[in-house]
Amino acid sequence: MTGRDSPPALSSADPVYLDFNATTPVAPEVLDAMLPFLRGEFGNPSSDHPYGRRARVAVDRAREEVAALVGANPDEILFTSGGTESNNLAIRGAAALAPESRRSLVTTVLEHPATAEPCAELERGGWTVTRLPADGGIVDPSLLAERIPPDASIATAIFAQNETGAILPIAELAAAAHAVGAVVHADGAQAIGKIPVDVDRLGVDFLSIAGHKMYAPKGIGALYVRRGTRLAPLVRGAGQEFGFRPGTENVAYIAGLGAAATLAVSLLATEPDRTARLRDRLWGGLSRGVPGLVRLSPDGALPNTLLMSFPGVLGSEILSRAPRVAASTGSACHAGVHEPSTILLESGIEPAVALGAVRLSLGRSTTEDNIATAIDGIVAAYGKASQ
Repeated sequence: MTGRDSPPALSSADPVYLDFNATTPVAPEVLDAMLPFLRGEFGNPSSDHPYGRRARVAVDRAREEVAALVGANPDEILFTSGGTESNNLAIRGAAALAPESRRSLVTTVLEHPATAEPCAELERGGWTVTRLPADGGIVDPSLLAERIPPDASIATAIFAQNETGAILPIAELAAAAHAVGAVVHADGAQAIGKIPVDVDRLGVDFLSIAGHKMYAPKGIGALYVRRGTRLAPLVRGAGQEFGFRPGTENVAYIAGLGAAATLAVSLLATEPDRTARLRDRLWGGLSRGVPGLVRLSPDGALPNTLLMSFPGVLGSEILSRAPRVAASTGSACHAGVHEPSTILLESGIEPAVALGAVRLSLGRSTTEDNIATAIDGIVAAYGKASQ
């Protein structure tokens, strides 16, 4: 590809995309918000002249838009490069200020690596890390008060699990953690934009947001930091983002994230129900066509997420035989050896069942025709694979 070439556009020959938990396309409204700052509006938001002031207005507007999506105040939103940086900033930034007597953290066994790895790094540095178990893919809220150590200074948990779609009891976790004086962080990457989210109802002190999970570009995200919550920056520099995340702001992408937040607000009254109906139709068609198909997503999971296991067949084999469907499996392949997802094993799923897992995650562009195509393609693929 030369510097002047563009990637090929999607066509009718492309497979039905059912991998929206992996990433989403950039919404047209988001691109429209970004384009002025990729063309003529190049000012630095810290500059006190018309170019800079226009850029600052765009950043401030986006901060208000993201805050509105999660029920926050604008000055509680910090822009980052994405969910991974937001998780690291919350966990490691809070840990840097914890007293020696409270170097204890509580998390869950269901975490994305963007949260699990910062926790593991702290553990290697001498922190005590308690990992709450999952029962049927969720954390039992009735066990939180007794499982959270009294010396915990940080609690962190994934809000919606990216593989299973399970929604964790964040509000109950926050209440139990606050009772022992801990600050609470939730990784909201998979939840925000799919279900209503309100930071006060959750009771969290930090909430991570990933732009590319909600129809903004890759490379932009945000961290909600409750007013008065102490946080140490991971990077040192000038005073951008209230001193917590220095560096000249990525104005175009920040404007895009703001537009994505406003778009999400406008769709939250209708899109979760629409997506859930399509997901249930998808499950109905597949369960009729595949004897013994097991639904692994727990009750109350994200409305767009369907995790299933195909009996006696690798999930990867199903997808390899269904070229009209783009989705993800519940296993990884290393040197020809298939290994089940750790998340599924920690959720209590047997290894053989986890190896047969396929995750189908729907999005705003998913249609009835897409669902019919996916059902036909996957049922046919299972018929071939199980022969």
